[in-house]
Amino acid sequence: MSSKDDADDGSVNCGSGGGSNEFYGLRIASIFIILVTSLFGALLPIVLRSQKGGRIRRHLFDFAKYFGSGVIIATAFIHLLAPAIDELGSPCLKGEWQTYPWALALCMLSIFSIFFTELILFRWGTSILRRANTSYDHHGHDLGAHSAHGPEGTLGHTSAEVRGGVGEDSEYGGASKHPLAALDGSALAQITGIFVLEFGILLHSLLIGLTLAVDENFKVLFVVLVFHQTFEGLGLGVRLAMAKLPDGYDALRYAGALLFGFTTPLGIGIGLGVRHTYNPGSTTATIVSGVMDSLSAGILIYTGLVELLAHEFLFDDAMKHTSNRRLIFACGCMVLGAGVMALLGRWA
Repeated sequence: MSSKDDADDGSVNCGSGGGSNEFYGLRIASIFIILVTSLFGALLPIVLRSQKGGRIRRHLFDFAKYFGSGVIIATAFIHLLAPAIDELGSPCLKGEWQTYPWALALCMLSIFSIFFTELILFRWGTSILRRANTSYDHHGHDLGAHSAHGPEGTLGHTSAEVRGGVGEDSEYGGASKHPLAALDGSALAQITGIFVLEFGILLHSLLIGLTLAVDENFKVLFVVLVFHQTFEGLGLGVRLAMAKLPDGYDALRYAGALLFGFTTPLGIGIGLGVRHTYNPGSTTATIVSGVMDSLSAGILIYTGLVELLAHEFLFDDAMKHTSNRRLIFACGCMVLGAGVMALLGRWA
């Protein structure tokens, strides 16, 4: 039975089928429109970081940072975990798929996998620096010095104090001047954390690109994804900009932003190429999408709750001593980001 027949009689299409061919020209244009908006969101924090001085720049960066944290958390629950539960509970799937909460199990597996990866890197890095008579934590904070996790360092410390821990303009994630920065496990953990976050976001971006290329509700989904990719890019871009990388590795920030910017357009292009045979509601596509969304949700949940909420609000020395006004501003930006992204989940 064709997709159209299924849609007419209200049944579920679990075959290979094909996607919608409506608005083909606009679907092609969406490749370039989403490319621009994705790159804008991902590159903006990195460009702000590279500029010199200014209160406006600092406030913009702080807004983007906390807004992006909220976006990442909402993306994990609303745009990844919820769809994964629906996909892996689809009536197209039979047998064991219907008797166990696979989406939640895979999400939990992803969380523990990220935790054990960071734990191993932390112990390895600690062992290396112990032999060099140096101590650090795996998020880039030298013990005995103030937090250098990112722009939050400016909330309770002067620029001179910040520069004492890391490089010039370090309140925006400047490169570490530590003599072992290019070798220690802290840098390795930072780079690994970026790739883990990027991997989770890229899986999601590729899937939504494929869906946009063939979805029947193209116009609504297209408008929503323009904002979705901009905000998600902002969340990723802030992480890239804040990362305390060793000297000579700044190109990784731009590479990560570019990779994100091109992933959804790539998914759209692939979807258009296979639109006559690809049915996002088919059994195979549902399983693949559900598994990838579950794993991505675990990555973003871990990143959002541990790396962002815990380390930026609970364990950061600067945030502990900052004014109530700045704390409210940070929490408000985060809630706003989560709220906007959760609202977008009403349509996509």
